[in-house]
Amino acid sequence: MSLMDAVREGARDWLRIRDAEPFRAEIRQLLTYEGNAFKNRMWYRGDAYELDQFFKAYAGHTRSFWGSVPSRGLEMRKLHSGLPQLVVDTLTNITLADLNGVAVTQGGEPSGRLQGVWDGVAGGAEAERLFQRATREALIVGDGAFRMTLDGADVRPRIGFVGGERVGYTTDRGRVSEVVFRTAYRKRDETYTLWEAYGHGYVTYRLTRRGKEVPLSELPQTAGLADVRFDDALMMAVPFRVFESERHPGRGQSVYEGKSDAFDALDECLSQWVDALRAGRTKTYIPESLVPRDPRNGSLMRPNPFDNRFVTVGDDTHETGANRIDVQQPAIPSDSYVETYTTFLDLCLQGRVSPSTLGIDVKKLDNAEAQREKEKATLYTRQSIVGALQGVIPQVVRCAVNTCRVLRRQAPVDAGAEVGFGGYANPSFEAQVETLSNPNAPMSVEARVEELWGDTKDAAWKAEEVARVKEQQGIGRAREPDMGFGGADAGV
Repeated sequence: MSLMDAVREGARDWLRIRDAEPFRAEIRQLLTYEGNAFKNRMWYRGDAYELDQFFKAYAGHTRSFWGSVPSRGLEMRKLHSGLPQLVVDTLTNITLADLNGVAVTQGGEPSGRLQGVWDGVAGGAEAERLFQRATREALIVGDGAFRMTLDGADVRPRIGFVGGERVGYTTDRGRVSEVVFRTAYRKRDETYTLWEAYGHGYVTYRLTRRGKEVPLSELPQTAGLADVRFDDALMMAVPFRVFESERHPGRGQSVYEGKSDAFDALDECLSQWVDALRAGRTKTYIPESLVPRDPRNGSLMRPNPFDNRFVTVGDDTHETGANRIDVQQPAIPSDSYVETYTTFLDLCLQGRVSPSTLGIDVKKLDNAEAQREKEKATLYTRQSIVGALQGVIPQVVRCAVNTCRVLRRQAPVDAGAEVGFGGYANPSFEAQVETLSNPNAPMSVEARVEELWGDTKDAAWKAEEVARVKEQQGIGRAREPDMGFGGADAGV
């Protein structure tokens, strides 16, 4: 031990410094991944009756608006804004609407033969609907998986997508080695669960009832299923997620994560606002002597709730009293409700999507530049979705093409896909042309053509456009002129 170490140990003993005890805390989660996925699906469905039932079923939500039980006689109508569904549908639409198609490749080069195979499995509008549904499910639940299902009546596989609450993963050093799909069936008040395991080179089936395995023949839906073996290089399932979950490692994260309290508070504000409007109706107080009477028998006419609501009061019998009709309208603090609603609306959309993307104009004095700045939140979220789709679509194409080849007893190939997406919230075409036509812009002709047309034109067309622009600008490559030297005049 050195001199400094001896001095340090002596000082610790003299000061009586002791190491801190390790801190231990046990935190209990309220919901599992499947329970949290079910909660997010309730938010997306947006039915007030279902939300009220769900949040009242868990003791941890009793202090929330949807989980609270009003006192008897003070019941309030609970309203839902519908914002969660609007957020997911808008993000899905603005992303998949700009999908410029899927070009199948083999070894990095376009392949017309494999393109025909993919178009036969899921081409055109069918593929767009498939990826649209997958994106919507991944944003709601968190993740999910594509799978190829084989039907004896079809020569091609069918591509489907299953949400994350019915999917489980087996990982090996961070990579998914097996995807397990769960499907529930009912028969004579009994619940059966079919477990379909998709791995590299195999698909296996297992049927359970009350946690115990039973033969597949017990259900007509599973009687014809049998385990399948094929090439180990192929797995007929592709996981998909947009965001990664910190709470559940290896699983995806919903776009609603961390927003449940904000959605609950927004619905409470909206419900209180409507309740105040209902309680603040105009009331008309009419003395009994001025109440209209029935001309047939002289009895007091009952008010009609539609056109002549009033409250009957006793006549004023004071010496200086006078019977008059009194109309009262309670003051409703609309400005306070608007500010509160706008605050919670910002909390619900913060970091996810811009209000202007949803068509919500909460600040009517913003100019066009301010509106474009707000769109950055939408652009960041859309960029994450586009990146996830550009990574998963080539895998789905490769899986579909190779599944078709396996059915034909052919070896898998190195198939891929080029996926292009258009721009969103970019300047208008006229503004881009005006900017890029500036001769002082520090960009080459190739860069300007690429920036202007992007994925809307193919590489051959853009190459021809570059040549045409250079020819118009007089910077094209010309043939060297013949100066007359050589030949018969060489000796002159």
